[in-house]
Amino acid sequence: MTTQSDGAELLDDARTIDPEQIDVWEGLGVVGHLIRPHRLVLAVSIVGSLMYALASVVGTVVLARVVDDVVLPSLEVGAEEPPRRDVWLGVGAILAVALIRSTGVVCRRYFAGMTSERVQRRTRGRLADEYLDRPASWVRAQPQGRLLAHVDSDTRVLVESLHPLPFSVAVVFIAVFSGIALVLVDPFMAGIAFVVFPLVTMVNRWYSSRVQEPMAETQERVGHVSSIAHESFGGSLIVKALGLADREHRRFDAASAQLQDARVRVGFLRAFVDAALDVLPVFGTLVAILVSAFRVRAGAMSAGEVVQVAALFSLLSVPVRVFGFFLESLAPSVVAWRRLSSLIAGEPSTPTPVARHGTDRSPASVSLASVSYQHADAKEGSRPAIDNLSLTIEPGEIVAIVGRTGAAKSTLCLLLAGLLQPTKGRITSGGVPPTLAFQEAFLFADTLRSNIDLAEAYSDAEVFEAARAAQISTFIDQLPIGYDTVMGERGVTLSGGQRQRVALARALLVDQGLLIIDDATSAVDPVIEQRILNGIRSAGSSTVVLTAHRLSTIRLADRVLFLRAGQLVAFLPHDELLADDDYRSLVMAYADE
Repeated sequence: MTTQSDGAELLDDARTIDPEQIDVWEGLGVVGHLIRPHRLVLAVSIVGSLMYALASVVGTVVLARVVDDVVLPSLEVGAEEPPRRDVWLGVGAILAVALIRSTGVVCRRYFAGMTSERVQRRTRGRLADEYLDRPASWVRAQPQGRLLAHVDSDTRVLVESLHPLPFSVAVVFIAVFSGIALVLVDPFMAGIAFVVFPLVTMVNRWYSSRVQEPMAETQERVGHVSSIAHESFGGSLIVKALGLADREHRRFDAASAQLQDARVRVGFLRAFVDAALDVLPVFGTLVAILVSAFRVRAGAMSAGEVVQVAALFSLLSVPVRVFGFFLESLAPSVVAWRRLSSLIAGEPSTPTPVARHGTDRSPASVSLASVSYQHADAKEGSRPAIDNLSLTIEPGEIVAIVGRTGAAKSTLCLLLAGLLQPTKGRITSGGVPPTLAFQEAFLFADTLRSNIDLAEAYSDAEVFEAARAAQISTFIDQLPIGYDTVMGERGVTLSGGQRQRVALARALLVDQGLLIIDDATSAVDPVIEQRILNGIRSAGSSTVVLTAHRLSTIRLADRVLFLRAGQLVAFLPHDELLADDDYRSLVMAYADE
């Protein structure tokens, strides 16, 4: 698991990436890291590539022999029919070469694809694990579109260099074997090849140096477009209710136009390079054929050797193109790696054990010692959100957190739940894992039972008991298929109060002695809320800390934790706190609501 600090940036911003800082060796290092866990599968793909390389070069030799020994003798005037043995040997040799090449191609493509897919699956799995293990402060600081872009487009770009890798290894042998064959056939023709084909390598190098910055910008733009789309779709009800559709169209069109411009820049460079890579090998082949014609007339070469030279030139264009494509794909892969490496370069995270709901749980004691918390994006020198808070909550107590808007009630709940870490001070709860129920109840598009028992680790009786405690069981029992009813996305088929009660049942199910309720009953009517809280108090098996905005709720608490701008004003029973004018005016306002 990585140890990067909370809120640390994952991205190298596209505008700050220096193309000169991305070289072939860095790219090869990234490739080596990615393939290490899958090297055996990749090795099979490379063997297939070697089969293809060897068969391709041998094929040119077979072609030359067939032309000289079978084709040309049969075309001479008055020539006799070539011996059947030579004809069948030629046919058999061509078929054997084709079979070996085909087998090599199948092995190369299948196992190279398998390697790429395994790397993508492993990378996405690691990203998902790290997202879940990161502190809440880090998750809240990241645009969701950026996180989605990491999992989707960045992961796909990361493995682009793996697709041509096996063939790139094989084409090195093709280049060596073809070069040797050309020297053996005609050193003069080999000299032409050694002049023409390095030009292709120079074109690839030029492309690699120019494409890195626009490729990095493209990846950044993808994340921006994803963020806007996520906000627009997630807030579709607000967009429609307030008539903001045109505004969202403009935002999305502007972001899409920027993404289009970045991709067009990359496409323009790629189109130029692809054209050059197509023309140069063809030009070299034409030069070779023209020169070969004079060499044949001078008796320095046979017609079959001319065919072999042309075939070898065609073969040489393949290594250059493939290796060039490999070099092209290194730059985007390095950019993607830089964006993701702070998450996936470390050791895999250890999964958190599933907490079991047991009958032996007991209420926790909670202690805060000089606890302060400062948001990561706060201005230097500003007052902490939570400032030097010290108190002790006794086992089995129900504590209501009360304060005006901005008093840091939710921040304190996140600290108590361990989702935020104090900037200073220490929080202890006797080793009891806290359970937090949020105001915003997030439900998955799954069954009600699965939404209550997310870990699928509890019995039906435990799930039903949690639902009854959350006062949602009657509603569920009235559904045609009860707990097997599938919810719409984010629980859209339920009312706000029903969603909150399902989420509260989820929290009650895993509660092991410390339950934190951050306004998680705000959409529940007061009568139902009273039943829920009375049930929790009667059970007496948990220490409960809740944010309260209703006088009836506050009166249920043993003590009230009164906050003002993140500072502790008092920690006393409600009746004693009424002597404080500020507190009394606040709770009386709650009573009037």
